[in-house]
Amino acid sequence: MTESVTIDHFDQKLLALVQKNNLQPARELAEAVGLSESAVLRRLRRMRSEGVIVADVAVINPAIAGEAVTIHTLVSLERERSFDLDAFVRKIRQRPEVKKIWYVTGEVDFVLLLRLPGMDRYADFVQEVFHADENVKSFKTIVAIREIETGGGV
Repeated sequence: MTESVTIDHFDQKLLALVQKNNLQPARELAEAVGLSESAVLRRLRRMRSEGVIVADVAVINPAIAGEAVTIHTLVSLERERSFDLDAFVRKIRQRPEVKKIWYVTGEVDFVLLLRLPGMDRYADFVQEVFHADENVKSFKTIVAIREIETGGGV
């Protein structure tokens, strides 16, 4: 998304609706925001081309998909040189358990969102990814007890 993108109140309403259901028909979106169907379609197309909407995705039920455990891991690295950061990110991106990665400020360097079938698979992940990497200084594990929906999208 560029700095020159303008989002008005109609766009904000549309974004809120498509974050809840991106398969909602344009006719229903138009009724909900008070625009014509063609105006809604033009706005959605524009927001996709400008990078406001970056993906249309299906949100799956992790338990049914065999990913019953959700874990947030806070990772600190020994060195934060560009080369070291890039190497860590490349390695993490190759792991299917990792659903999201954030490079953050503060006491840790990265926050990872992982979804796995069980804790035994997380133990394997820890061994293969963290313990095998001499640049991983430390990590903290936060296991989600249950997900509480906010309705704000993925």
